[in-house]
Amino acid sequence: MASEKLQMLAKTFAGLENILKEELIEIGATDVEVAVNEVKFSGSKEILYKANFCCRTALRILVIIKEKKVKSANDLYNCVREIEWSNYFDVQKTFSVISTVDSEAFNSSMIVGLKTKDAIVDYFKATTGKRSSVNAENPDIRINVHATADEVSISLDSSGESLHKRGYRSGQDTSVGEVLAAGLLKIAGWKGQCDFYDPMCGSGSLAIEAALIARKIPPGMFRKSFAFECWKDFDENLFDSIYNADYEVPFEHQIYASDISSGNVKIATENAKNAGLKKDIQFSISDFSSIKPEKKNGFILLNPPVAQRGNEQSTESLFVMIGETLKKNFVGFQVWIFSNSDDCFRNIGLRFTDRYELVNGTQNCEIRSYELYDGSKKDVRRDSFIRSDNRDEDRNQGRRFSSDDRKGEQGRRFQSDSRDGQPRKFSSDDRRGGQGGRFSQNENKESQGRRFSSNDRNDAPGRRFQSDSRDSQPRKFSSDDRREGQGSRFSSNENRENSQGRRFSSGEKREDRRFPSNDSRVGQRRFSAEERKEGLGRRSSTEYNQDNRPKPTVDTEKPVKRMSSVEKRADQERQFISSDSKENPKRKFTPGSNKEDNSNSSSEKRPKRPRKTN
Repeated sequence: MASEKLQMLAKTFAGLENILKEELIEIGATDVEVAVNEVKFSGSKEILYKANFCCRTALRILVIIKEKKVKSANDLYNCVREIEWSNYFDVQKTFSVISTVDSEAFNSSMIVGLKTKDAIVDYFKATTGKRSSVNAENPDIRINVHATADEVSISLDSSGESLHKRGYRSGQDTSVGEVLAAGLLKIAGWKGQCDFYDPMCGSGSLAIEAALIARKIPPGMFRKSFAFECWKDFDENLFDSIYNADYEVPFEHQIYASDISSGNVKIATENAKNAGLKKDIQFSISDFSSIKPEKKNGFILLNPPVAQRGNEQSTESLFVMIGETLKKNFVGFQVWIFSNSDDCFRNIGLRFTDRYELVNGTQNCEIRSYELYDGSKKDVRRDSFIRSDNRDEDRNQGRRFSSDDRKGEQGRRFQSDSRDGQPRKFSSDDRRGGQGGRFSQNENKESQGRRFSSNDRNDAPGRRFQSDSRDSQPRKFSSDDRREGQGSRFSSNENRENSQGRRFSSGEKREDRRFPSNDSRVGQRRFSAEERKEGLGRRSSTEYNQDNRPKPTVDTEKPVKRMSSVEKRADQERQFISSDSKENPKRKFTPGSNKEDNSNSSSEKRPKRPRKTN
């Protein structure tokens, strides 16, 4: 095992697998593969020691010693019995078995643990004649058995206690452990580049882990022991060289941790003292709303308290206060908030720019980032736009200017030299030159192939001209280009004497309306709506009165009155009664008339239909 390449497995929280992968690659691990809640990798014994000592987001490191397919408990017993356990530990060492089952071949994890324990005890009894001891609470050797489907994986736990127990925290419970706190800082991109604020520090996990990352102090520096130190092939010299290496770097900024509870601040101060980081972290008892940072930029990571049952309103007001304080006092800061409550993010009232989903124990959590700035986001983007004074560089880059930049001489998109001869799109302000361009008011308005603004159209040439290359093609006229040619619409200020076939505006007088000379409606006029209601239509006339209005001729015919359906029916009845019934074609049958015909018709017998017989 000392010289061979080891197959290892690093356990972590859900959502931190990629962070752990980067850490393993950084220490020299190979064949790194990400799985759910774990990362597989390969390496030597030195990589094994470094993974336990340097990885901040790993919970434990397992060394895989055998993988085999099994179908029953007897197959599992034989698989464990075949391993040479004397190569890993002596019979005097105590051990324990931790089993996890996700297979139909086994009913429970207890059966897997018992079969594994029996196989190890029988192995030492057969080889040494002595029985090894089992210690479930504080064993020297920890054996992990993981059964999935029809395969079982047997491994040694090289970490012992979980790696989240760094050794500086003196037994206090915390909502965010050391591994999760380091993962949050890694996700947020904290490297010690500026001042750090933790205004709700609790026991100080976030602030202490931030100081460790900034100073590059390994997280295993404060642990008393690791499980691999009890292994038979433990290399003490190699581990001492890793432990005593020079890791620490100076930190030029300050970490500010505060809490409204004096008890929390006292515990956090004690933990920082145990880690030797008291000079890097400044603790204080203060409310978050009263904190005013000394610098205009920095890094802040918040873990607000979760609402307790019956105390939801006070927690909601706390979240609202957090959002208002961030917008008021922390403009220019990089803000990250970690919580498992949707109400927290909703009541803060800020729009997040990024978010990551994590699992803390059995709770689904999120960490979200927020960008705080003065004014609007448009102003921030415009201020961050760097404009070059070199006109040639702007032409080569072919960049787009903002609305304010277009007021200058370079405020347009230039065509690069490499695209000469190729079709390109012109911007709204780039049309000042070339074909299809739009000219400003101060430029020459006599150029062809352009559009004039609304103010330019008052001049004589204020229209779009047809270029020479399109003389033989049909074209569309603009609203002001219809002054010439057929079917053009004239303005109210132009000559109305030559305006045949045109439409009048609503402000013109009705008596000035005329039909053209070649129209068939010459001598007629249109009647108003009131005249149409009286049943009047167009009446021909050739004479005009003094007001130049046509004199309508008198209609000798009586206007036809429109009748409703009821009136039509009554009129038909009157016509029927007044006239002979035989001569009325509208009635096919007249009741009470021509009794002889009716009697003759009734005397005729119709043939009966035959009855159906069974």
